[in-house]
Amino acid sequence: MSEESDGKLIEDSLIQLRCHFTWKLLIEAPEIPDLENRIWEEIQFLDTKYNVGIHNLLAYVKHLKGQNEEALVSLKKAEDLIQKEYANQADIRSLVTWGNFAWVYYHMGRLAEAQTYLDKVENTCKKFANPSHYRMECPEVDCEEGWALAKCGGKNYERAKTCFEKALEGNPENPEFNTGYAITVYRLDKFNTASGRNKAFSLHILKAVRLNPDDVYIRVLLALKLQDEGQEAEGEKYIEEALTSISSQAYVFQYAAKFYRRKGSVDKALELLKMALETTPTSAFLHHQMGLCYRAQMIQIKEATNWQPRGQDRETVDRLVQLAICKFEKTIMLKRTFEMAYVDLAETYAEIGHHRKAEEHFQKGLCMKIFEDQLKQEIHYRYGRFQEHHGKSEDKAITHYLKGLKIEKMSHSREKLLNALEKLAKRCIHQNVRVVESVSLLRLIHKLKGEVSDALLCYERALRLAADLNPIF
Repeated sequence: MSEESDGKLIEDSLIQLRCHFTWKLLIEAPEIPDLENRIWEEIQFLDTKYNVGIHNLLAYVKHLKGQNEEALVSLKKAEDLIQKEYANQADIRSLVTWGNFAWVYYHMGRLAEAQTYLDKVENTCKKFANPSHYRMECPEVDCEEGWALAKCGGKNYERAKTCFEKALEGNPENPEFNTGYAITVYRLDKFNTASGRNKAFSLHILKAVRLNPDDVYIRVLLALKLQDEGQEAEGEKYIEEALTSISSQAYVFQYAAKFYRRKGSVDKALELLKMALETTPTSAFLHHQMGLCYRAQMIQIKEATNWQPRGQDRETVDRLVQLAICKFEKTIMLKRTFEMAYVDLAETYAEIGHHRKAEEHFQKGLCMKIFEDQLKQEIHYRYGRFQEHHGKSEDKAITHYLKGLKIEKMSHSREKLLNALEKLAKRCIHQNVRVVESVSLLRLIHKLKGEVSDALLCYERALRLAADLNPIF
């Protein structure tokens, strides 16, 4: 048989495998540097027993960068960890790694080695009486697919959740499956509205904590979730407990900092972020959080001085603005696809009257390919606010509030869009500006809120106003 025929047969077998090369991970080219950086951070600083999958993902990223020899090194590391951590089920746990090996060797033109790893997969499938030669359905592989998807960004989260749910169907008490499910649903949960949140979610996290008593990473996420639900005091207990541990400190510091920033303890948040940066200086997340802290401090001073800081306060505000700008720009340099960093940078420029630069960075955020509906809504809301309060363009503000509302995803950002549009419309009516249009906007707002009778009243009022403006003789 010719080498070309061998290659075609191997390719036909490869596409049946369940591994990173066949999972259709949604990774944009500009995201690869940040993804690789986060993978290395996890390998070095997250204390977990579940490191096999991260080495497999690193191998795939190395392949995407054209570094197949380095990919093989990562796969060998994954193989070694399987023998160490899962010696009693090494064959099942090796299926993904073997599949990745086969794909890498195939891309390197080393067909014999590719076939060797295909044979390993096939033999395992036969051993467990699997109907397919190269594709095995089992919770362990579902779980690893879930971890890979979860690591590759928000546009993959729904699929990751499905994978962990499928894994839990096969083994509902498995700590790794529960941990993966809890983390993924936590990340998805931020896109839900306050009224529509999954109130049972904390139970998923608590279950993971119970099954993984040493997993401090889960504890800080639980703390943030409790803070979301208005149970900040209870959440802080988990934060304080996690901070006493030496495990996964870089991760604990960064999420504890987020907790304290949202609590209003900005100085404490900055202290934790600076400690985290000592070990992970290239973390886009950390630089972004520091930027948010500096902005929060700046806003605190402005509010305390009735938005008219003078003297020393003015100097402090100017210094904090420059620090925030520096951190947001560093964030973008490290992660060019960090949409909200562009928006935060734009708003910071707007605070000091640099409207051209603000517009430039808002446009960068608006022009990015965004998969999460809630994120699109938030950017339209923030840009609408900029146009309303800094650009002095109510027309553009209305346009972007409406663009955000066209996205029907129920979210906290959608609620903010409705409230902003309602306030603007009522102000126009009060000032007797474009009253018919504003009443029509109020009608739309009531309709979207499900307030049918109020919407009907606005409709009738708009008709009367239009008739008064255009009488028929």
